[in-house]
Formats: sequence, structure tokens, C-alpha cells
Amino acid sequence: MAASPSPLAALAGLITTGVQTIEAAYAKQGIPYPSLDAPFQPTPLDFDPALFQTAHLIVAAASQLIATVRSPMETIQAYAASMHVTSTLGFVVDADIPDVLKDAGPQGLHVKELSAATGIDADKQARVLRFLATRHVFTEVAPNTFANNRISSLLMKAKSLEEIKADPEAKYDGAPVAAIAASTGDESLKSSGYLSEFLRTPSGDVSPFNTAFKTPKTMWEWREEPHNIWRARRFAVGMKGGGDMFPASIFTEGVGGDKLPADALVVDVGGSIGSVTLKIAKVFPHLKYIVQDLQKEITEGEKFWASGAPDLISSGRVQLQVHNFFEPQPVKDAAVYFMRVVIHDWPDAPAKEIMANTRKAAGPNSKLVLFDLVMPYACATPGSPPAPFPLLPNLGVAGAGFVTALDIEMMTVFNGKERTVDEFRALGEATGWKLEEVKPGMLFGFVYSAV
Repeated sequence: MAASPSPLAALAGLITTGVQTIEAAYAKQGIPYPSLDAPFQPTPLDFDPALFQTAHLIVAAASQLIATVRSPMETIQAYAASMHVTSTLGFVVDADIPDVLKDAGPQGLHVKELSAATGIDADKQARVLRFLATRHVFTEVAPNTFANNRISSLLMKAKSLEEIKADPEAKYDGAPVAAIAASTGDESLKSSGYLSEFLRTPSGDVSPFNTAFKTPKTMWEWREEPHNIWRARRFAVGMKGGGDMFPASIFTEGVGGDKLPADALVVDVGGSIGSVTLKIAKVFPHLKYIVQDLQKEITEGEKFWASGAPDLISSGRVQLQVHNFFEPQPVKDAAVYFMRVVIHDWPDAPAKEIMANTRKAAGPNSKLVLFDLVMPYACATPGSPPAPFPLLPNLGVAGAGFVTALDIEMMTVFNGKERTVDEFRALGEATGWKLEEVKPGMLFGFVYSAV
């Protein structure tokens, strides 16, 4: 009997096999695999689910291989200094450096020319860009000369430099990746410095964000203050881009509109402008819909629907309603109430209040559907799919990297959390909802029935 491969050999084998699979797929299409040194250009294979999974396995194996063979001291040093990645990304985006480099093309710009464009010290810019280029964000094409690459090009904004200078508050409009990078390097990074204090000190609902910015308000309320409106606008751009990344099928299958009779009512609780409801309404035009949120979001929603689907508003098929989900739900006995990435913003007590308010309004046949991320354990659990040896069951940073990072982000800025399936079940049991189905996907759909 042949000996089983060592963990190192197994990890290397996963990488080799995955690379061969990807290269074969690109060769079959007659296109080269994208170069890291060139700006990002999407290809049809970017959206191939099988290749997406293959890439995840490569990343999972590569990161675990690095963690295995690198000196533990070097790993700790790298992790401890990782805040510099956040701060430098936030800086280059805020200083419009990717946008200045856009017109320079592959030959790049010398930092003296870059300094003339940005007004920032050339030596300091060079050090920041070299730090990022060493981590494969930007390329140093010659000494002190930098260009955009596949990764940094995603940080470019949708507006020209002239438009950015003319209206700085609108600079992130249409550029969700840049907006998220800037927000993370601002509010999130500043708040994270108080995470240890938060964890070590009983603080109720006070988050590290509250300590960092010396405010008792939630981040949502704080961003509505006049001096923070530009931050609210930047964050909204990032969140809209994040929402648009999810396929409509997640929501249409989650609400089960094909099983509902004509004119059954679907309520989008905390639905912002109603972009998800529009996706559902296009697939299930036989249903009626109500989009609920605070006044500001509903005002923006009126503009959104007026330009995107005015007939659905004029016909009464879709209604926009001002509602705070911490107050009693005014819509009784709807067929479906749903919430998209709402619950993760809140700790357990207010999360239960939100769900309980919905339950009090629900009828005996009403459903509640929560669309949210799921926190996977880093160990094997009953029923969880096996991972190739010797990968972590949750595929490490390739599988659970985003959700575990977002969990810490939620704790830091909202005192919220990403939850396991068991925790979602417990929220339902505490508020009169029975979790009857879990639909996996980029966002999981948690389908509850009234009890």
C-alpha cells in the first residue's frame, strides 16, 4: 500500500492540480490567464463557478502552506503589522494615487511626477507604494517609478481627476471598492485601536467605534451628523456595490415567490432604497411588495423607483414605507417578511427585538427570511462537507477569511456579529420563529415559520 502524502506534499499537490485545471480552462477558450502586472479586465471565465472553487482551493492550500513552512516568528510579525496594509490602502485611495497612475499606463510615473500631481512628499509616497508593491498591490517598474496592476486598478474611481477635484464629496460615487477601502482605513482602522479595551472591559452596547470617535451614537446615527455626511455618502456607495454583487437568484429562491398566490404581500424590512425588492419583483410580478426603511433611505428610494420602475409604484404593486424596525411592525399578516444583512449589524438583544417585532405582526402562515452570512467553525462539525486533506474544514482564509474578518469588523464598529447556524436557530427560538430551512449560497437564506 502506498504511503499517504505528507501535509506539505498534499498542499503542494492541491496547488499544482488547481493550476493545471485553470490553465487548461483558459487554453480551451484561447485566452491567456490574466497577468498580475496588467490592470484588471474581466474575462468570461471569471464567473465560472467551478473555476472559482478551484481558485479557492489554491488560495486555501497556498496560505496554509505558507503558514506551515514560514517561521512562526515571521508569521506573527506579519500579522501584528497588518494594520499598515489597511492604513496605506486607505491613504492611496484618499489621495487618488491609482487615478493619477491610470493615465500613465504600464510605464508608470516617477514619484517626483506623482508628487507634483498629489502634492504629497515624494519620498513618503515611494515608501508607501513600495510597501504595497511588495504585497502585489501596484508594480514598481523601475526604481521609484510605480504603475497600477491587476489589484490596484480596482482602487480607481469612476470619475476623472477633474471631476474629483471639482466635487470631492462625490469622489467615490460609482466606485464601491475604493469606497470600502477608504472607509476601512478611516472609521474601522481608528476604531480597531480600542478593540482590546472593549473586550477586556464590560461595556454593554458600547462598541470600540464609540470610544474611538467619542460618541454615544451608533455609526448609522453618527454618519448623519452634518460634518459626516461625506462619510455616509462614501459608505452608501460601498454598501450598494456590495449588495449588487449577489445574484438575484439568492433572493428570489429565498422568498419562494413561485409558491405564493397572486397578490401575496412581501415586506422588505430595512430594505434601503429597495434594490433587492426590484430584483424579486422582476421575477415574480404577480406579488405585491412593501419596502421599509428610515425617511432618508425612503426618500432616495423614491428617486430610485422613479427612474428604474415607475410603473410598479404607480400601479401600487410596490409601496415605499417609512418604518424603524425597532418599533412595532405596521404591516400585519404578510406572506413573507425578509431582511438582507440586517441582523449582523446588531448584538443579540436588539437582534431579538427586531425579529420579535416582526413576529408580533406575522400571521400563522407568515414566513420570515433572513439573508445573511454564516460563520463556519474552523474545525470539523457533523454534517459539514469534508475539505481535501490537509486543509482546514472551513478552507481557512479562502473560505472563511472574509466572514471571520467581517465578524471582527461588526464587533468593532457596531458590537454586532456574524452568526453560526446554531445561533440563527437560537434567535428564532427566542422570538417565536422556527428555523425550518437553511438555503446555502453567497448569502445564506434562513427561512423561519411562525410558531
